[in-house]
Amino acid sequence: MDISNPYRCVLVCQYHSCVRKRAAQVLEAFQLAALPEVFVSASNCMGQCSSGSTVYVTPDRTWYSRVQPEDVAEIVMQHLQLNQPVERLLHPRFHPRLDSDD
Repeated sequence: MDISNPYRCVLVCQYHSCVRKRAAQVLEAFQLAALPEVFVSASNCMGQCSSGSTVYVTPDRTWYSRVQPEDVAEIVMQHLQLNQPVERLLHPRFHPRLDSDD
């Protein structure tokens, strides 16, 4: 394993509240992307039920909230291929934005 390019794991919550918000389709979209060195897996509840569908990318420690199947291509391209998280989908609990009025 090349540590300069570690394998990533994308976990997609498949608990009740996320499934009601199309998490099964989100998981399927990630699986269809089939990127090398990216393992995609269903996850049990991640404790973010009000923010589903929830996606967690490790080892990046990046949390995404309210992900829809239409968002997956953007996450794959921008985050998984270009190493730039998708700002608009970042979970505010884990990635607070520091907006400045200055």
